[in-house]
Amino acid sequence: MWEHAINPVALSLGPLQIHWYGMMYMVGFGAAWWLGNRRAAQPGSGWSEQQVSDLIFWGAVGVILGGRMGYVVFYHFDYFLQDPLWLFAIWEGGMSFHGGFLGVLATLVIFAKKYQKSFFEIGDFVAPLIPIGLGAGRLGNFIGGELWGKATDQTWGVIFPAAGDGLARHPSQLYQMLLEGVVLFCALWFFSSKPRPRMAVSGLFLTLYGLFRIAVETVREPDPQLGYLAFNAITMGQVLSLPMVVCGVLFLALAYRKAS
Repeated sequence: MWEHAINPVALSLGPLQIHWYGMMYMVGFGAAWWLGNRRAAQPGSGWSEQQVSDLIFWGAVGVILGGRMGYVVFYHFDYFLQDPLWLFAIWEGGMSFHGGFLGVLATLVIFAKKYQKSFFEIGDFVAPLIPIGLGAGRLGNFIGGELWGKATDQTWGVIFPAAGDGLARHPSQLYQMLLEGVVLFCALWFFSSKPRPRMAVSGLFLTLYGLFRIAVETVREPDPQLGYLAFNAITMGQVLSLPMVVCGVLFLALAYRKAS
């Protein structure tokens, strides 16, 4: 067992505090930009460095705006009804992957029209660039001592002081970092390294992320304001991830059906 005692503040400059979680966003966007340029440099990629830079910039806008809106709507809608301006209280924290994902989808639609590319051409290009940021974000959650797992008697259990009960818990943030970050990146990067039918890479991303998130949610403590949504086992994260799996499998099937 290990007690979490990591300072979530990476750097203090007078009243300004730079948190590790915020720095993880910079790592994610930087990695996506670098990997995107590597893919664009391949012969016949159809992508330029300027297009990659624009894609990452607007994708970052979609992540931040969509992530905040998703957190408010999916997890704290009661707060929003009482005080709609709370939506803009970003200094209080709170981001949702599924909201950020929807925000990115919206920016991809706009990007596709601007650069005359198909939606799935962009989706297949950007999907392998995302997992590093997801993994970095989960590491930021762990450093910040938030979004912990259920109580466990396993030797790798971690005591999170913020939980307030002294129980050792699953470091579910690290599980997600491994699955959503490392494993998902390796799978997508290897899969996309060879020509694939249009929609296939996007489909694999949706399928694997959804399955990984649903699996880890079984050992993750549900959000206290929501609890379990059904059967004392189903969480909001699982409900939001299930459509991703369904769409991912459908995209894979359609991709290979058209290719054949």
